Amino acid sequence: MSRLQSVVAVAVLTAGLAVAQPAASPDPDVVRRTQWFRDAKFGMLITWGLYSIPAGEWKGKEYAGIGEWIQNWAHIPVAEYADLAARFNPVKFNAGEWVSLASKAGMKYVVPMPKHHDGFALFASKASKFNVVDATPFQRDPMKELAEACRTQGLRMGFYYSQAQDWHHPGGGVSRGSWDPAQKGDFDQYLNSIALPQVRELLTGYGPIALIWFDTPMQMTPERAQKFVSLVRELQPDCLINGRLGGDRKGVDYSSRGDNEVPEHGVAGAWETPATINDTWAYKKNDNNWKPAEVIVSKLADIVSKGGNYLLNVGPTAEGVIPDASVKILEEVGAWMKVNGEAIYGTGPTPFGGELKGTSFRDDHYVYRKPSGWRCTTKPGKLYIHLFDWANGEFRLEGVKAKVKLAHLLADPKRKLKIRQSGETLIVALPGSAPDRLASVMVLDYTGPWR
Repeated sequence: MSRLQSVVAVAVLTAGLAVAQPAASPDPDVVRRTQWFRDAKFGMLITWGLYSIPAGEWKGKEYAGIGEWIQNWAHIPVAEYADLAARFNPVKFNAGEWVSLASKAGMKYVVPMPKHHDGFALFASKASKFNVVDATPFQRDPMKELAEACRTQGLRMGFYYSQAQDWHHPGGGVSRGSWDPAQKGDFDQYLNSIALPQVRELLTGYGPIALIWFDTPMQMTPERAQKFVSLVRELQPDCLINGRLGGDRKGVDYSSRGDNEVPEHGVAGAWETPATINDTWAYKKNDNNWKPAEVIVSKLADIVSKGGNYLLNVGPTAEGVIPDASVKILEEVGAWMKVNGEAIYGTGPTPFGGELKGTSFRDDHYVYRKPSGWRCTTKPGKLYIHLFDWANGEFRLEGVKAKVKLAHLLADPKRKLKIRQSGETLIVALPGSAPDRLASVMVLDYTGPWR
């Protein structure tokens, strides 16, 4: 028995045991709001700001860890870090090119960062002068340009917003403790004077916003979180709220896993895995540990087979350029999606579960591995088998009660694959070589109940 056939046999023996069951009574408003999200499956996160200037290095010292945390790692004084704004002039920024890359990669939504933990507003904010229009020589609002590019190219746009953590404005939350007296202040005053007004600005000045991606909910009580939920529902009722808002999670539409974390089994409801394409989120000049396209594709199929979305990050340079390595990887992924997107968009999770056993992992930014074996996504009357490890000869499934009428590869739909079905055993003859080096997708058309 081949390696792939062994994996299949084990999966069928434990079919269904690892798949989480849906909630008994899902909120119909949440189901309606999240429909587009659950169909989209693939999005782009964009981590870009003043931290892209030092790019992981401060005063000649390179700092380990994610690039957008350089102010925290190096304990850079508030005023000294703010001086970076005078150097922020991303003259090569082109919103249309960024959105076009996301579209070519097969992504359906884009999530830039109007404000990260450093407190710098990458938009024209009236709530704080520490913003890209008032404090930099660039004097343009990138969020306006990205919103227009998304509308023109047919992608949805969301916003990442650090609601609780802010190392610049007095009273903002500071992970690992403050290091500058300028950071001291009242947290509720910070929320009322900076965070809530800026969220209002973002929800009233940029057209329809698909989602708000909150993060690091330190000190966010249920009462504080509810202020943000109420504001979002007042201004844009269909805007999604992610699970990192904090509080008691009331009003949240979908959950965000830990950074680079993929669950072992199917998860009920709408959820996503936010992930890096190398080791960090923001641009770091010495981080060249790029995940190859085959890892990105296999993780996409793995996550979607468990019912989730894949939010993949890019970290542009201070000049406003997405690194060439990221572009090349995303273009390869996009070529695969052009052929195999039918097996990703609008699909449901695997009806099996055994093939997922032992597949939980978290990259922790520095380690990654490609999922092995196979994954399955579904549509009514169709199973999509994503083959990561090609096995010459045949693909075998046990315990099949439905009648499989047809089998073919998405990369070669006119070539029908030979099927043998006896009792509850299905055998599909495979060509001698894999049609796609990233992952080959086989479609099984069936009638009747699958189990």
